[in-house]
Amino acid sequence: MDKNELLSILKDWNEWQVPLSDIGIIRPEYLNRLAGLIEGSNQVITITGPRRAGKSYLMRQMGRKLSDNGLNRENILFVNFEDPRFTVLDAKLLGQIYDVYKGFVSPTSTPYIFLDEVQDVAGWEKWVLTMHELKKARIIVSGSNAHLLSRELGTLLTGRHIDLTVFPLSFAEYLKFNKIETAKPMDIVGQEAEIDGALCRYIESGSFPEVVLSARKTEVLLSYFEDLLTKDLFRRFRVRKAALMKSLIKYYLSNASNLMTFSAAGRALQANPETVEKFCGYFEDVYLFFSLKRFSFKVKEQEKSPRKIYSVDTGLCNSLGFRFSDNIGRLAENIVFLALKRKQIQDPRTELFYWKDVDHREVDFVVKEGLKVSRLIQVCWDMRDEKTKNRELRSLQKAMKELKVKDAVIITDSLESEEDLGGNVVKVVPLWKWLLSGRASS
Repeated sequence: MDKNELLSILKDWNEWQVPLSDIGIIRPEYLNRLAGLIEGSNQVITITGPRRAGKSYLMRQMGRKLSDNGLNRENILFVNFEDPRFTVLDAKLLGQIYDVYKGFVSPTSTPYIFLDEVQDVAGWEKWVLTMHELKKARIIVSGSNAHLLSRELGTLLTGRHIDLTVFPLSFAEYLKFNKIETAKPMDIVGQEAEIDGALCRYIESGSFPEVVLSARKTEVLLSYFEDLLTKDLFRRFRVRKAALMKSLIKYYLSNASNLMTFSAAGRALQANPETVEKFCGYFEDVYLFFSLKRFSFKVKEQEKSPRKIYSVDTGLCNSLGFRFSDNIGRLAENIVFLALKRKQIQDPRTELFYWKDVDHREVDFVVKEGLKVSRLIQVCWDMRDEKTKNRELRSLQKAMKELKVKDAVIITDSLESEEDLGGNVVKVVPLWKWLLSGRASS
């Protein structure tokens, strides 16, 4: 590419002369964690997570934070590889960008280079590795791909990179985006009805930042879905059976929080189970769906059992899958899973499972920390019916006895109480209160 053209593109994305007008709403948890990683290590930092979860804004906010802390703006380079003016994405382009930056901007110290949505740049790993090894730059890369590093270069960069995963908004963040303060217990007093109403909107429309801030939520969600299909799935994995993949996504969105097998999905869509399994791997790779294994002390039994499928966003389920009012219990369970998943990513020792016995009694979530099962979580949206309540308690009682667990909770729409199960106390908690507690991700 022409040097002047490259410089023009880079000027649009950087603050060398004029501060950018839009760097988004600060999400302190992620910004502080990224700042800590940059300050505390000399490694390449890889920021991953679903498309439109806020990775680009996080990188821009980090650049602004560095300059606010005294770093010259000329020592920060931000490159957005989704800019359509970049015609060929390869390592040669990276070299050209760096040369133009060095030649025209003249950084005065080791620069911080932010490479946004880098996964589509052929050979980027080798270029980053070389720059890192030669200590020519501090590098932060982002991509909407769970396996951002290729196997070969993931091995080469072992011990040289740290990962940070960015998710759509937690419920606490959602409230902040909607200017509802809950930082202190006294903030909540008198706002319970408002918080509960916000929870309904959170479940219905989802938690992608752009969707939360938009008045045209469905349109933004559908646009996101098309981007995900074309950029993250069809193009990246060179999918031939595009119609089948689209049908499978809608099938899973309509069955979120349900037990699924590749064979059952294949029968429903008249597809080969091997193809379904391959596509599911792609879905997890781009953070569209997550699967939850059954808890068992036998690995073979875990692998053979059906898995529960959860979506990265309940708004997608409502826009492309099923109706909100008819399936709010399953959507609430999906919300609980996402909160637990955020917590798990912060603590790699944590593992998540569901539990089911031979009599088909089931507990939605088993939380294992290290070698020990620490707690059980059941989601029952409406527990007013006595039969439903007894069924849920029997399942928990059996699981608590089998797994030797004393800590259990049932998450509901609004009920709050304590239930005695043979000496063990089970707490019944409304979803909004659990999401804002320390037991869920903040």
